[in-house]
Amino acid sequence: MVNVAILGFGVVGSGVAEVLATNGEHIDHKVEDLIRLKYILDVKDFPDSPFADKVIHDFSIIENDPEVNIVVETIGGAKVAREFTERALKAGKSVVTSNKELVAEHGHDLLKLAEEHGVSYLFEASVGGGIPIIRPLNQCLAANEITEICGILNGTTNYILTRMIRAGLSFAAALKEAQENGYAEQDPTADIEGHDACRKICILASLAFGRHVYPDQVPTQGITGVTLADVAYAESCGKKIKLLGRAIHRPDGRVCAFVAPHLVDLEDPLSGVEDVFNAITVRGNAIGDVMFYGRGAGKLPTASAVVADVIDAAKHMKTKKYLGWGPGGAEVAVPPAGVESVWYVRANAASDQVRAAFPGAVFLARPGAPEGECAFLTGTALTRGMLDQALCGLDCVCVFRVLD
Repeated sequence: MVNVAILGFGVVGSGVAEVLATNGEHIDHKVEDLIRLKYILDVKDFPDSPFADKVIHDFSIIENDPEVNIVVETIGGAKVAREFTERALKAGKSVVTSNKELVAEHGHDLLKLAEEHGVSYLFEASVGGGIPIIRPLNQCLAANEITEICGILNGTTNYILTRMIRAGLSFAAALKEAQENGYAEQDPTADIEGHDACRKICILASLAFGRHVYPDQVPTQGITGVTLADVAYAESCGKKIKLLGRAIHRPDGRVCAFVAPHLVDLEDPLSGVEDVFNAITVRGNAIGDVMFYGRGAGKLPTASAVVADVIDAAKHMKTKKYLGWGPGGAEVAVPPAGVESVWYVRANAASDQVRAAFPGAVFLARPGAPEGECAFLTGTALTRGMLDQALCGLDCVCVFRVLD
């Protein structure tokens, strides 16, 4: 029998317990053993839960119980969760997590610790919720040299942008609606400022390119600066605005990773990803482009990915399955300043000023544009430095990359 303990009984933790119970017979057949939930650790009691008898409040009970084989960490954050994860790994227990902050900040160290103690540290649910991406990157695409990963990695921001595009809601109104529908936290900072997407692209870049990429090495811009004017201008040239996380493997071996709004052409599959759905495109030198698409969050989709890792860990109790990447460092990642793009610019400027600065500019129009407002695409691909030099003297309001 394989015994499981869940740390944290919130949305994801309760979903894991539910999936283990509902699909127990199916899961047992997959593993050819019995997987049973033994403990749930939380600071609260849940007297009305069908799992109330499994709730405990002292982690050392789990840590010191030799019958517990797998610990599922759904606490979140990088403090208590890190402590409990390290203690579980040192106690010879495999750990499964959905905690992107913890993996993004400390993944290399925790993977190394798991290997040292002959156990597994798995985190499929940390990126993309229920979308399989970690395992395919590590296994199915292993024969490829990955050159770029680009994706919509946050369902909250994608929902907000979708409502701005489809319903004409302002950013503030779309955010309020997302909160009312349970798609955004009361403090939505991690989502709307891009921090959540940043952590996820760090994990994908570390796994794909073999060195740890830390969040503080990834320039991050959220969607708070996107307005309905920008939505209208994007629509006028056959594009949609999407918040993308990107990681590019440079010829010199370093990684260029960043998060920012982009204008995406309507013919690109990413433009059709709406509401809370996520999509991740991986470019390999043998397979070309492949896309992974699905619900990026939610109780049961995320629990599905967590339980899949539980099954994987249970199957590898004797022959451990190791994920891993090398240590990080200042030399691993570089900012996107050298990445050339066509750019979308909205400015308070006369068209002749723009033509003088950008000879190839493509001017955009929208109904109700105020006098003096000018929006355009640069026409030619420029680095950020080249763009800033050309913008000198213009009253620039907003700048986004155009995805090539």
